[in-house]
Formats: sequence, C-alpha cells, structure tokens
Amino acid sequence: MGNEHGDRPSFEAGAVTDNQDGTDPAREAEASVQWVLQPRGGPSLRGPRNFDRSIRKGIRLAEYEHVLGEDAVPLKRLFPDGVAQLWGATPVKKESHPKGAALRGQKVGDEVLFYAEKEFIASARILRLLRNPELARAIWGQLEDGRTWEHIMALGDVVEFKIPAAPILSALALGKEVRYLTLVRAAERRRHLGLLNRLVSGDVTAVGRPTSGEAAVSAAVKLGREGLLRALGTLDAGLPEESSTYHGSLTLLWSISRLVSGQSRLVPWHDFKAEIGPLLLEFGGSGIDAAPEDPFWHLRSSGLWEVEGAEEEGLDSALAVALAESGISAGLRPEVAKLLKQPLTRAEAIGLLCTTYFQDADQGALLTRLGLAGYAHASGNAGEDAEGRDGADETTGRGTRRQVNSSRPDRDPRLVGEIKLLYQHGCQVCGVQLETRFGHYSEAAHIQGLGTPHDGPDRLSNMLCLCPNHHVQFDRLFLFIDEEWKVRRSRDGELISSLIRHPEHVIDEACVEYHRGLCGRSSYSLGSA
Repeated sequence: MGNEHGDRPSFEAGAVTDNQDGTDPAREAEASVQWVLQPRGGPSLRGPRNFDRSIRKGIRLAEYEHVLGEDAVPLKRLFPDGVAQLWGATPVKKESHPKGAALRGQKVGDEVLFYAEKEFIASARILRLLRNPELARAIWGQLEDGRTWEHIMALGDVVEFKIPAAPILSALALGKEVRYLTLVRAAERRRHLGLLNRLVSGDVTAVGRPTSGEAAVSAAVKLGREGLLRALGTLDAGLPEESSTYHGSLTLLWSISRLVSGQSRLVPWHDFKAEIGPLLLEFGGSGIDAAPEDPFWHLRSSGLWEVEGAEEEGLDSALAVALAESGISAGLRPEVAKLLKQPLTRAEAIGLLCTTYFQDADQGALLTRLGLAGYAHASGNAGEDAEGRDGADETTGRGTRRQVNSSRPDRDPRLVGEIKLLYQHGCQVCGVQLETRFGHYSEAAHIQGLGTPHDGPDRLSNMLCLCPNHHVQFDRLFLFIDEEWKVRRSRDGELISSLIRHPEHVIDEACVEYHRGLCGRSSYSLGSA
C-alpha cells in the first residue's frame, strides 16, 4: 500500500531534462495530470466505513478471487502484497451529466482528491481504471435501484490530510460542495496546485488560517476522537525513531494512567523526571538512552501535549528544560484529557499505543507497571475467573481450593446457558462443538468485559459462545471482530473466519467496537489491516 500518513509530496514539475530535445518526460506527464474530485459519501451510504476499509486498510484481493476475472493479474501486479486500495463510482443515468464526462475523461496518473464534510481529506494517484460490477457488488453492495460502484479506481500514493475545500472550490468556480465525481482539467489543476500545497503544508495565511505547525495539529485534535487517535498513531512522523517511538508513546501511556487514577494532567518537571526516568530505563528499548527531557519538551509537536511555565516559547532543547526547571510543568492538553476520559476513546488510545509502538515489548507487564493492567485483558481486572472464563460446572472440578478475598462483577447464569443453547455449544469463530464424556462443552465470553475498567453490560447482546481456545485468544486480545463481522488476528489483521451469528442473536456493535479498540484495531488505527 502507498504512503498513507506521511507528508504529502509536492507535485510541482521538476527542472531536470532527460531527452536530447531538452524535454523531460516526467515533467510532461505531470503537466497532463488532472484532478478527480471524489466525494467520500456520508454515513447513510457508509462513506466513512468504506473509506476506512477500502482506502485506509485496503481490500484483500484473495477474499474476492472469485469476482476479479480478467482484473486479477494486473491488480496482483500492482499490489504484490495482495492488499489493494480501491474506490468505485456508480454509473450515470444520463451520459450528458458532468459525472459522465468525468468518468470518461479520467485517466491513469490523475490525482484524486477525496472530499467529505466541506473538506478535502486525502489525495491519491490512479494506477488503473477498471469496470467490474461483480467485484464492486461483492465489496460495497448495491443501491436500491440495483446500481453498484462498478467504475473502479485502483489507487496508490495515498496521503491523508484535512484542509478546507472552500478556497479550492471557490478558485475553480465549482460552488460550495462536491456532490458527484468531478474532473478538473490539467491546465486548471496547474493553475491552482500551489494553493493546494500551501493548504496542506499549513502555510495558508492567504485564506486567513494559522501557519504554525503546532496550531494545525491542535486544530486536528479538536476534531475529536478521530483527530486524537490519528495523532497518537503518527507520533514518530519526522522524528528520530530512538527519541519518539518509545519516549513519546510511553509518556502518553503514563499520562493516561494518571487520568485513570484521578491525578492532575499537569506534572511538575521534578516529578515527571522521577517517574518517567525509571520507566524509560525499564521499557524504553535496548540501546536507547533514557532522557526524560525529550518527551517532556518535544511531545508538544504532537499537538497533544503542552508545557507551562517556560519563559521562552522558542526554546527547544534539553538545556531549555534545565534552565526553566523552576515552576515548569507539562501534561496533556485539556481537550485531549477530556477526550481520554471517555471509556471507548481511552480503550482505543491504549490499544493503539500498545500495538503501534510496543509490539516487541511485554505489554502486559508494561500496563501492569502503569496501573493499567485491566486493559491487557478483555475481561478487565475482575474477570469471570482467574482466566477470564466461565468454565465448566464447578461441582465437577477437582483440586485444592484456597480462600480468596476479591470483588467480581455479578453475572446472570441464565444468560450463560441461553447463549450456549442458542449455538448448541458451537464456537462462533471455528464452529467446533467440543465433545466431552458427558456431552458438549463451550464457554460464554463477554465482548466488553464486565470487570473494571471495561464495565460492560451483562446481557446476551454482549456475549459470544466460544470454544476454550478461542475464548482465551479473544480475552487475551489476540482476536478481534472487524466492521464486516470477520474475525481477524490483531497482530497483522490476517483473516481467520467469518463470525457465526444466529438470526436471533443481535450483537451490540458498540461492545464489539470497544473490544476492537482494546486490540489496537479501531477504525482510526493506522496499523489496521
């Protein structure tokens, strides 16, 4: 897949000439590039979900082998990893419609600008154009009139951003919104390309917006949960790996733990150094110098963090911290702390930080050390039992018992029996009915755990019937359920199976979303497959 979240490349033509006649083929090709303005679509058409699935995560070609037809070979050549970024458009009812002209006029090499909610949200290059109704119907379904998004673009070089669409639409005299696929010819694109580049880079004083990179990131955070999670997933953008991947993410996890325990979001420098220093030594990675000054000061560039009490705003070094130790403090911005007090956003943030930056670390030990142990397990701190499982009838158990004083959430045993009866003890992941001498055995799993900090509801819509193996993997966050009810591996998004669902079992999608966030696989997770 292409560069999804790096800096947007400038498409200005270069000055190098390669041909004997003094012309540059690359420059000539770039001069002919058009803009294809592509509406993403709203929630009623599943636009946000389709963009996340088709562009951000990508379409796994192996799952649609049966409908690829003659497009199979070229798509596999374009996407050797088997994950394609595809987007489709419905055919027009009248060929005279401007959308019809756009469909006929777009070509390989053109630049697509995705539009949503009065903003341009991403750019991409067209690598191939195809028309495949069967593939489109398999991926996106169809409208009530039977039409599907059969005019398909295979895309590369995807870069996401958020900029106001009004300045560009006004310059192009296209009105206030992009309502359908619209083609902007090459000459018009060249004329206004500088405006787009300035908008994306943040240097947009000409249209009355700030030029500060930090101000731009803060504006993104104010968009809410999506902006926060996207900022968390790009902490190391443009920074040395040794000073960002571990230092920044570890500091943010620690800051979240302070919120959970009710402590102040702002921490004086001396207290910060005393707590973060040992954490960096313990979990900062081998060969990485533990320097608390780095995250204390440099996390400001993420837009999530602020430093108070510094006399000189421009100081940007460890020396600046040393000079300003007296009275200086730092912590999460107020708007970020407010977002992280929401249970779902907090679970997604913790899951995203762990899976993005601590794949090789002992995440359970790290979360326990930070007082966030409940987020390492779907059942929370007070699971159904020591393994987070409901187990068999305890009267048949053998072995030594010991008295334990603990607090466990109340469970309705009738619901446990009901979910098992509904599926006849068949696992919803693998379908296996585990036989024992006395019948079949299965386990009831809560999707959003009942224990602290998850505090999920004890109802049938928050339960699954699983075999013991898949129950353990589900509780230990090895498995997650995606937006299409596919069961996937958290580590790499590999497909395991489609979730088996009984017609009478209505599953609470909010609970599934919460568990997916714990696994670091929320809709906004940059590592999502």
